Amino acid sequence: MPGTTGARMTVNGTETPISPCAPHTTALDFLRERGLTGTKEGCAEGECGACSVMVARPGVHKPTDWVAVNACLVPAAALDGQEIVTAEGLATAGAPGTAPTLHPVQEEMAVRGGSQCGYCTPGFVCSMAAEYYRPGRCEHSATATGTAPSADAEHGPNGFDLHALSGNLCRCTGYRPIRDAAFAVGAPTDDDPLARRRELPPPAPVTTEYARDGRVFLRKSTLAETLRVLRERPDAVVVAGSTDWGVEVNIRARRADCVIAIDRLPELRELRVESDHIEIGAALTLTEIERRLDGDIPLLAALFPQFASRLIRNSATLGGNLGTGSPIGDSAPVLLALDASLVLTDADGERVVPLADYFTGYRQSVRRPGELIRAVRIPLPLSPVTAFHKIAKRRFDDISSVAVAFALDIEDGLVRTARIGLGGVAATPIRSLATEAALEGKPWSARTAEAAARVLRGEGTPMSDHRASALYRSAMLGQSLLKLHAQTTEAVSS
Repeated sequence: MPGTTGARMTVNGTETPISPCAPHTTALDFLRERGLTGTKEGCAEGECGACSVMVARPGVHKPTDWVAVNACLVPAAALDGQEIVTAEGLATAGAPGTAPTLHPVQEEMAVRGGSQCGYCTPGFVCSMAAEYYRPGRCEHSATATGTAPSADAEHGPNGFDLHALSGNLCRCTGYRPIRDAAFAVGAPTDDDPLARRRELPPPAPVTTEYARDGRVFLRKSTLAETLRVLRERPDAVVVAGSTDWGVEVNIRARRADCVIAIDRLPELRELRVESDHIEIGAALTLTEIERRLDGDIPLLAALFPQFASRLIRNSATLGGNLGTGSPIGDSAPVLLALDASLVLTDADGERVVPLADYFTGYRQSVRRPGELIRAVRIPLPLSPVTAFHKIAKRRFDDISSVAVAFALDIEDGLVRTARIGLGGVAATPIRSLATEAALEGKPWSARTAEAAARVLRGEGTPMSDHRASALYRSAMLGQSLLKLHAQTTEAVSS
């Protein structure tokens, strides 16, 4: 990584110094202070999408992908050396004295009535533009007959995936004209500069040491350097996608004397398939994992669409989700059911800890000061019968009341092994050990499922809060196992 003498980012094609903003200043505030007021603040916690901007990131199927992120959560200093496009940067400048030419996404939003008050519109436009430029989208577009194999309520005939807009909220226009605009956009033209940019390498990570008013934001070039700093500064806050820390900064006004970014460390961004396990780097975003695995781990594939929104998944990481120790983080139940282990590393070396032994209390774990999660290891072969059931008040982009993940090996009608991960029913994510014992060695029958469901209802120590009562949570645990049995029975008989 080349060093930097002064932190700066490229915004809409113009290199812009980050100074004099404070290290905790969000990209949203940074942009607005420079007159780019199309980027709005709605919720300040990554739930409304009014702040969406596009960032050039390492691509999955092309050298560079345009990725939509929540500018309200990302520190501006974390974008040192990177390229940003806001809603203002999408239009093409015209000749002097003439109006700019609207971007195809902006044009469709305008002609199809996709904006009323306009507050949320720039965020919708940026999220829609990121999907517009997604490699492979047009490969699934409508054929000459006007139909597309993937077209349904959530996928347009042009290959547009409406989940790309799941983190954007509108309270005036309503979603039908916005959907119509999304389903009307065509393919980028050959002379589209943002489409051509995908063929070039992404911005290289840079070493950052941005200090102001006694606080510092750091990004080192290697894992070893980062671990040495963590040993010297055990009080430092470690961030990757900043989807958790950004909320703390905005809503609770938290500040840190030292923030260390690990999102671009190459040692934390590998995905390797070995003969007996799959290793997923802790700093890969959920979107990158989803697209690289492409369904190879079905239980993770079931998780991803239900994990927050695409905007959040474009930044959030498995390492961050597990590192917070939250009992309602959706990845933990799935990884528990997959019998995953964590590779923990510090300046002295590495150790491997089963995820089932990782959590020790509410937001507490065996991770020591100065220690990072380097990777998640999932053993092979995978169990063939899996399911992830998320019980929440909204179908998408919501915090779970209860999350249940199943991974079963069923052979000749008998349950050979069972792994069940639970979230939202105890101070930590837990394995459902009693229910697993009630299933293993038994026939996979309605009687077994009903008996095991009674055991599952008693697992954990569910509490009542504004999301659900303890009784409801217990009932949903049992119902989840009965649902799994019904679904697998239907699959076998069909």
